[in-house]
Amino acid sequence: MVRGGRVAVVGGSIAGCAAAVAAHRGGAAEVTVFERASGRLADRGVGLAVHNDRYTELEAAGYLDATMPWLQLTRRCWYVRDGSAPLGRRIGELPFPFRTYNWGPLWHELRGRVPPSADFRAGAAVEAVEVTPDGVELATGGGSERFDLVIGADGYRSVVRTAACPEVRPRYAGYLAWRGAFAAERLMAPELWPDEDCVYAVFPGGHVIIYRIPDGRGGLRINWVLYTAPPPDLGLRFDNPTSLPPGTLAATLHTRLAHIADTCLAPYWGQLVRTTTAEELFVQPMYDFTAPHYATGRLLLAGDAATVARPHTGGGAVKALQDATALEACLTAGPDWPAALSAYGTSRAATGKAMVELGRQLGAGLVERTPDWSAMDQDGLERWWRQADGSGAFGGRRLTS
Repeated sequence: MVRGGRVAVVGGSIAGCAAAVAAHRGGAAEVTVFERASGRLADRGVGLAVHNDRYTELEAAGYLDATMPWLQLTRRCWYVRDGSAPLGRRIGELPFPFRTYNWGPLWHELRGRVPPSADFRAGAAVEAVEVTPDGVELATGGGSERFDLVIGADGYRSVVRTAACPEVRPRYAGYLAWRGAFAAERLMAPELWPDEDCVYAVFPGGHVIIYRIPDGRGGLRINWVLYTAPPPDLGLRFDNPTSLPPGTLAATLHTRLAHIADTCLAPYWGQLVRTTTAEELFVQPMYDFTAPHYATGRLLLAGDAATVARPHTGGGAVKALQDATALEACLTAGPDWPAALSAYGTSRAATGKAMVELGRQLGAGLVERTPDWSAMDQDGLERWWRQADGSGAFGGRRLTS
């Protein structure tokens, strides 16, 4: 086991908290977490899903367990608009053995696992990263500090990745994800939609995924993500990674979403999207990239700082937790820092590349070059999905380290 040393984790969200736990378990003498946001990250109420098999691995590693609020789903039902039929026409269904989580309560649980000995600094933005002969200097508004190892878990605009791999930049995929979530009590006619179902409502040029998530207080929320391209005449440019948080959607994007809800989705799913208020909506331009090296000298990358795959893969949060699991294993098994970090970089970089490739392949089939969904039946859907997910990595690759 690697013992001793001062470790800094830049970023305190799900990936950062898990990385802090991994560093502590792996033998670090001191762990400091720098989180840019000063507010409560747990207030985020959007959903995420974890494949049952990946959950089993992460539970065995001690990063997830059954006490964290979750909801079991079993199948994905695929619908196309069909006249005035409330749900549309179901063209088929596929297995969906996933647990759903609410981002906020899950973060709260992981934050609680960060050891009390760790220094968790909210409202502490890291402004610069400089590698020196004897460590890494982190510059913040309060000055600079030296660490033996710095873990970048600071998302897709990572300052640590910029220092480690300055040539890597997120690439805009050409379409957006509208996201929303609201209390299940506001859902109309819930009896029409079985609790265990995930819905894929598909249309030419896009789709919306809808599923229930726990609210962390014993109730449920409705979570949805709609993918399609923005109107071409808007002249929107997303060359620099960005997002539009709740309450800031431009009127043209509101109009685009309403048009899709009214004309592309069956009435029930369209009304579900429209039930979401402006304050509950935000837009994410789709980006993807992967760093060629997860470990460079004394800099290490995890979560979205290392790889962003399009969310179609169903494995974003899983991969962040797997990164932490692999890091702990490498620190525990490695005889020294260089050996441990080299092992981590080798094991995780390949996974990152594979997930980006899968995200692009699924994005092509689900958004950019959609099939004729209205002509699809169960057999056709199964054949299409086998081709779309040729690697079988949907939901995340099996953890091997």
